[in-house]
Amino acid sequence: MSGASDKDPVFGDAASSDAVELVVVPRTADIGGFLVRRALPTAKRRMIGPFIFLDQMGPGDFPSGEGLDVRPHPHIGLATVTYLFDGEIIHRDSTGVEAAVRPGDVNWMTAGRGIAHSERSSEAFRHSANDRRLSGLQTWVALPKTHEEVAPRFHHHDGASLPEIEAGGAKVRLIIGEAWGENSPVETFSDTIYAELVLQPGSSVPIDPAHVERGLYLFEGEIEIAGDVFEAGRLLVLRPGDPITVRARSASRLLLVGGAPMDGPRHIWWNFVSSSKERIDQAKAEWKAGRFDKVFGDESEFIPLPE
Repeated sequence: MSGASDKDPVFGDAASSDAVELVVVPRTADIGGFLVRRALPTAKRRMIGPFIFLDQMGPGDFPSGEGLDVRPHPHIGLATVTYLFDGEIIHRDSTGVEAAVRPGDVNWMTAGRGIAHSERSSEAFRHSANDRRLSGLQTWVALPKTHEEVAPRFHHHDGASLPEIEAGGAKVRLIIGEAWGENSPVETFSDTIYAELVLQPGSSVPIDPAHVERGLYLFEGEIEIAGDVFEAGRLLVLRPGDPITVRARSASRLLLVGGAPMDGPRHIWWNFVSSSKERIDQAKAEWKAGRFDKVFGDESEFIPLPE
């Protein structure tokens, strides 16, 4: 294990090593012509830090008049984090919130003891003359046992509020956590790191080993780590304790996710996450019986409990 520095790395730091522990190839599903790639959870890796779910949405272009329509559905024991590169999603939930997320913004929804929400495209998006593309990531962050049953709530963070660091053809937007000498305003319940890295060909960025568990999701482009080359559509699980440098072989966009290991294993079933199987069974029964609160402004539809 390499010795970790107590200082933030700087752009241009040459330190690197063969620190890729596992390469995950996401499962791909076609949802009405819109591709979704699921990188977490997998059989070989259930979580990276608190991140228990990672979906790549698109990129995809909707036909005129169509858009995303994720009907109301429930969550417990987690926080959803929505981050877009293209398009727009209208979020509505059972706490009464309606909010739009657009490229660079962050929607953080704490499910806690239970929330229902929907995610849909606006009418303006559906009928846009030339811009109906949607792409981005949705991740779920498991909550610590001490916070699994907190009251549900929602926070929106405008992209302008997130720190950005630029140097030598590399740009980092710090979505969550502390790194590169900056702090994100997004509040979390445990040690968490989440960042977007946009690299021009030949540029590089250091990844600090301060966070025990780290993963790099390559959304587009081709990168090199210690002589090994990785292409888009891969989740790279990094070995703990090793500082690395990512170099772009082509224009690239990747996401850094991770943080401290969770305080024990988590069970996941459909949209429910918990440290207790019995709690998940309770949530199943509550959704089936209609005991979750209705989604404000989207009360007429819902996704039934899978049988």
